[in-house]
Amino acid sequence: MTALENNPYAGNRRYHDLYPEMGTGEVSTEPYYSEEYFQLEREYVFKKCWMNACRIEQIPNAGDYMVKELPVCDTSVIVIRRKDGGVNAFHNVCSHRGNKIAYDDTGNFRSINCRFHGWTYDVEGDLVVVPDEENYFDLDKSCLGLTPVSVGEWQGFIFINVDPDPKETLSEYLGDLAKGLDGYPFEETSGQVYTFETVVNANWKLVKDAFQEVCHTPYQHNRSLPDAYISEDNPYTRFIDMAVVGHHARASLFGNMGHKPSPLAMHAYGHGATIASASMVDGEEVSAALAPPGINPTGSNDWSFELQVFFPSFFLALTQGSYFTHQFIPLAVDKTHWFSTTCYPTATNAAERFSQEYSRVMFRDIMNEDGRQIEETQAMLKSGAKKSFVLKDEELFVRQGLWKAHQMIVENGGLTE
Repeated sequence: MTALENNPYAGNRRYHDLYPEMGTGEVSTEPYYSEEYFQLEREYVFKKCWMNACRIEQIPNAGDYMVKELPVCDTSVIVIRRKDGGVNAFHNVCSHRGNKIAYDDTGNFRSINCRFHGWTYDVEGDLVVVPDEENYFDLDKSCLGLTPVSVGEWQGFIFINVDPDPKETLSEYLGDLAKGLDGYPFEETSGQVYTFETVVNANWKLVKDAFQEVCHTPYQHNRSLPDAYISEDNPYTRFIDMAVVGHHARASLFGNMGHKPSPLAMHAYGHGATIASASMVDGEEVSAALAPPGINPTGSNDWSFELQVFFPSFFLALTQGSYFTHQFIPLAVDKTHWFSTTCYPTATNAAERFSQEYSRVMFRDIMNEDGRQIEETQAMLKSGAKKSFVLKDEELFVRQGLWKAHQMIVENGGLTE
């Protein structure tokens, strides 16, 4: 099937028809400001789901570690590279008196030492040294190792789950969404990584929702992206294709083949992929370069990039030669830690390095436009003036995220239908 079959931009097909269980009515705004509902999400969504922690390239050597702060799960997690190349994860807490062990965000441990009383663990989490050991009572070091956290790897992405007994393995949880990306060159396109992070004064879902649809692009990004994603045939930036995939979702984004970049932008586009440049390449070249079936599955010549939404709060967007991510970690009902990365192959010359820097700055400016709108929306939701959202077909993922969170809360006993 090609993207033009069924005239996808004309509005004569409804994605919601494929998911009748979600309905089409208005959705309540209460989950965006209710403290009670936020506590249910913490307990029955975030403490049950697999969440992205880091990339494997961030811990390349034995003993290298990253600390993932998860206040929404009431914990901090150490992700550490083993001597055999595998990865372990542990709660960042000593077995003696509960002291936090790793204070730095990154580093390398030959052994893991508690600064409080010197208890020492190896990178497997086993307790190996207890100072003044004979002064304890019936001490059994074999039972006092670090508390493990479930950890798994997919395509170089490290995921963790703080549930002591996850209902699904990482592979089961990611399901067909992950399978559809098999073959994408993540390792090659992770050579140069730029990271942005900020705290947004808004509910995590509100931040997430800003990136679950692109119909805001012609209005909110009319200066930064004036016509890269709209055309006469597609004036509202409708998706080429979108689908709910298990717990998650994916969409193919339209790119305007008639977009005329500035001379400076065209120079950048000519030496690497950026957030707005993938739409400049020929559709057949796109299909050949991106073999995975989950990327541009309709084979559209208007394709710009592929959006993968991993429930609950991790986004992965793939272009022909680069990718970017978003992760949203709740801090409070109206406060979210937002992490974004833009990832490229290692630059081999000055032109490629310029292209990456141009893309990084362009991405930053677009994110700034989104951030301001999100905080203003949160401020007005608190007024209670509007009790519900009115969603159109293209806002399916906004509905799906709310529906999925509610289902998890119900399934885990937090609410009754």
